[in-house]
Amino acid sequence: MARRPGKVAEAKAEAPAPRGRPSGYCAELARDICLLLAEGKSLRRICTEERFPSESTVRGWVVDDREGFSAQYARAKEMGLHSMAEETIEIADDGANDTYTKEDGSEGVNSDVVQRSRLRVDARKWFLSKMMPKVYGDKITQEHTGQFTFTVGKEDMDL
Repeated sequence: MARRPGKVAEAKAEAPAPRGRPSGYCAELARDICLLLAEGKSLRRICTEERFPSESTVRGWVVDDREGFSAQYARAKEMGLHSMAEETIEIADDGANDTYTKEDGSEGVNSDVVQRSRLRVDARKWFLSKMMPKVYGDKITQEHTGQFTFTVGKEDMDL
């Protein structure tokens, strides 16, 4: 005759799933975070999902360089900035809601949508210029025009 498990055995078999956000380093979670960062998502947005640890926990992994996470994170952030640059072009090229048809059949410009798109592009351009100035910043050149005269006297010469 087979014995039925007691209530203690049943309770152990039905152990509750852990609650709350993960807090320990997990290579799989770190990889997923880096993939999302490379797509251009912000760490703040990623960490709002319940399956990911808090933003401060992930930043701690970067500072502590858990299993080389610091370099992975930096590379993912760089790739995310390039994704943001590509997104800027897509926003500028998307004119889907820029115009509408008025009741009389003529076409009108939806200036709110156009202004919002301009704001989105400008914000990204500014951010990119600050985060990656060598790639996305304005090129600054200095040019001297006019004459420059330099006179050397005998007292200045070391003979």
